[in-house]
Amino acid sequence: MIEQEIITEEQKLAARYAKAMGHPIRMYILELLTKQACCYSGDLSEILPIAKSTLSQHLKELKDAGLIQGKIEAPKIKYCINRENWKKAKQLFKSHFNI
Repeated sequence: MIEQEIITEEQKLAARYAKAMGHPIRMYILELLTKQACCYSGDLSEILPIAKSTLSQHLKELKDAGLIQGKIEAPKIKYCINRENWKKAKQLFKSHFNI
């Protein structure tokens, strides 16, 4: 019960974003997507030296956290930063760490 009293929704959301960002490959993907409008999953698999299934899992984590969004354009999936949630994540980290 104590956790419910002291943990805010903002803290939970910041932790969710931080967990999704908790792998260097995911950080690379986020950095890449913040520098360009969008990227296709096939292009990412050519850039990153990891199995397609591993890449899919990383993209799923980022998408589930709401940091990226995907749109199916058969036979590929086009991924972009979720600009609204990315802005929210930056604001949460700034406010929690006074930076």
